[in-house]
Amino acid sequence: MSSLISTSSSRLATFIATSALSLATGYAHAATVAYVSNADSQDIYVLRLNGDGSVNLIEQVDTGSTVMPLAISPDHRFLYASLRGQPYSVVSYAIDPRSGKLKVLSKAPLADNMANIATDRSGRYLLAASYSGNKISVNAIASDGTVQAPPLAVIPTGKNAHSVQVDPANAFVFASNLGSDVILQYRFDAATGALTPNTPPSVATRAGAGPRHFVFSPDQRFVYSTNELDATVNTYAYDRRAGTLTLQGSDSALPEGFKTSEQLAAADLHLTPDGRFLYASERTSNTLTGYRVDLASGKLTRILNIPTETQPRGFNIDPQGRYLLAVGQKAGLTSYAINHDSGALTPLFRYTLGRNPNWVEIIDLPAAP
Repeated sequence: MSSLISTSSSRLATFIATSALSLATGYAHAATVAYVSNADSQDIYVLRLNGDGSVNLIEQVDTGSTVMPLAISPDHRFLYASLRGQPYSVVSYAIDPRSGKLKVLSKAPLADNMANIATDRSGRYLLAASYSGNKISVNAIASDGTVQAPPLAVIPTGKNAHSVQVDPANAFVFASNLGSDVILQYRFDAATGALTPNTPPSVATRAGAGPRHFVFSPDQRFVYSTNELDATVNTYAYDRRAGTLTLQGSDSALPEGFKTSEQLAAADLHLTPDGRFLYASERTSNTLTGYRVDLASGKLTRILNIPTETQPRGFNIDPQGRYLLAVGQKAGLTSYAINHDSGALTPLFRYTLGRNPNWVEIIDLPAAP
């Protein structure tokens, strides 16, 4: 049975206990399921997210290799897991619509060691970004959900491609290049999967910032991006017709007065489904930062910075915007309640997962008949 965490202190060290994951049983109604990849234990935890913010273990899936980025098809029928041990590959899983359990469908080679994968908005293509290989790739996805090989395209980029995704209209693709301090801009042909450089072909960050992950606002008017190396979050205006980004501002993701001799390492970011609050993780300070979003201007106003799991590489928010699940590469998982009015995060439960948890995806399953 899960133990409730003390929330009277701002320090995670005051947690009363680490909760054991109990096995979830019964699926008489729609369920919310989280998938967490654990790189060093080479497995994926399938977790049921309950109405009180606790989680139960549904199953533990052995991947047989270092597993890091995950992606889920737009219809929530398939999960894709990038394996970063040689030979570099992607595993396609079918998602059971009642339980959320995973069934292996296929394993296909990828063009390189991929730091990020994402489907297009139709679920017909898998895009991938290689940090060490300085490239992005596009693979077709068959109607049965399996990734096909060889890739349709392998495109050299600037240094350290870190993430790639298609815009909400499925018309443009963006790829962050951490080592070159640019986000590349492409036109996307949804009929063939082809990418061609847009005009202009990129938008630059501050020198040395290191763009990493990015998200689109629900109304498609803004894009927010973490910069890993200076621990900032950039706000871009997004021109949906032209498929281009224009930098509007940059905000710190560090605690006030934080100083360190270590390299800064901002990581993930996510918006609440209504677009009103944005959260970002930073691994050197081991914190989550929250911002209120001005829906008219896109401007961010910082509302919180709290300690979280050690080296918080990944986190995500459930589709109703009620809970945030954060994992630390050297720790476990903490679930937080999101205050709908203020955006405040209240820690609820803490769990030990596999070794080096790093990626979180959360979906709602369809209601059972």
